[in-house]
Amino acid sequence: MSPTLRIDHALDRAVSVTAGDVELFTYTYRPDTPVLESPKPYLHPIRTLAGDVVSLFRPHDHVWHKGIAWSLPHVGEHNFWGGPTYVHGSFYVQMDNNGSAVHREMTALAAAGQRAQIGHRLDWRAQNGEPVIDEHRVLTVEVVDEGTWVLIFDTTMNNVSGAPLDIGSPTTKGRPNAGYGGLFWRGPRSFTGGIVQSATTAGSGNDLRGTRAEWLGFRGQHDETGEWSTLVMVDDAANPQHPPLWFTRTEEFACLCPAPFFDEETRVDDGDTIRFRYAVVVATGDRDAEGTAQLAATGRDALAAARNTSAVSTPDPAEHSGVVA
Repeated sequence: MSPTLRIDHALDRAVSVTAGDVELFTYTYRPDTPVLESPKPYLHPIRTLAGDVVSLFRPHDHVWHKGIAWSLPHVGEHNFWGGPTYVHGSFYVQMDNNGSAVHREMTALAAAGQRAQIGHRLDWRAQNGEPVIDEHRVLTVEVVDEGTWVLIFDTTMNNVSGAPLDIGSPTTKGRPNAGYGGLFWRGPRSFTGGIVQSATTAGSGNDLRGTRAEWLGFRGQHDETGEWSTLVMVDDAANPQHPPLWFTRTEEFACLCPAPFFDEETRVDDGDTIRFRYAVVVATGDRDAEGTAQLAATGRDALAAARNTSAVSTPDPAEHSGVVA
């Protein structure tokens, strides 16, 4: 039988979701990140139902990588990714443009049975404090079976900057094959050299970078135990630029990122909104090619269910079972 979910809320800082006796993840919505790392909410550590950690936080090679985070390197003149900004002809330059995604208020915090939900509003601010984006974000978690759970990441972003915003990547600014930006997962060190899996092939290194696909998976092995885990990210059919190009690698480090702005900017006019929804499926074991495709189908089904779910209300966390303040 699948374990029951519980939410633990460290007031004004983070929410953890636990299945049985395994903490699946902590979502830090009010981080103490340095300004130059573009502070934003993140999920870390992320665990399988077996307790294996499948994320990495603030690695020395890219300190702005933090588990899973919604990170955008080029939003108009602003950097909501972290670190230096790519400038064609000068490579990466540290500028005074590192923005922050700042928590404003909770809109949902509930757990019941095998399902939990976290919702909140965020203010995206320029480094000088000026408003750029008003975001509503909802994370929905569901345990599928004894070895699999799925996260639905749903974000609606409204441009409140007073001017159009062109959202892009280093590739749209002139750096070839560096189209990162979006929902970015950084895997543990031991996943370096792992397997990136698509619906048609498996690859390593940069083999699948720039692939256009509905989903990609990553099959990685853990230090100490030698056990394997599989993580799959699925792009929703309603997302802009679906199916997206993907930024991924296995050498240097492990990562997956469905990148809707990989090689083409998206303009969001002042007052307009843009919405993205993704499924992240986390599973114990090496699910091989066929099993990874089955996990992608699980994520696709979860996205379809999310599209049919009504908008969340603003509950009092104390009124919901499974929530611990």
